[in-house]
Amino acid sequence: MDQESKESTDRSSLVSDDGKNSKSVLCQRCGSKVLCPGTAVLAEKELFLPSMRKKSGLSSTEASVDGDTLSAHWFVDDMYTFENVGFTKDVGRIKYLICADCEIGPIGWHSLDDKKSFYIALDRVNHA
Repeated sequence: MDQESKESTDRSSLVSDDGKNSKSVLCQRCGSKVLCPGTAVLAEKELFLPSMRKKSGLSSTEASVDGDTLSAHWFVDDMYTFENVGFTKDVGRIKYLICADCEIGPIGWHSLDDKKSFYIALDRVNHA
């Protein structure tokens, strides 16, 4: 099985018939709950997220930042939908989303230009 079909198989078990997350979304590091089942929709949008690290390392303004361009995200339109998420200081017009308990991240992305869009990268969280 190639990587792409493996990913789509894995994703189908995460998405309910109405297009929402069928499982809880959890921090990969500490297991803290980020989203409850049925609260986010799967969105395909290419976003660049710096490599995972503690909050203190995220707000630094390095000239070249290591990271990944990720395209599969859980999307919510209200920050109060989250069970447990923190935000970094502004990095340009972006705030990165981090685990509020262990402060690892970024697990997601929020543009200050769009107050109603919050993205959590599937590759940066666990599901249970």
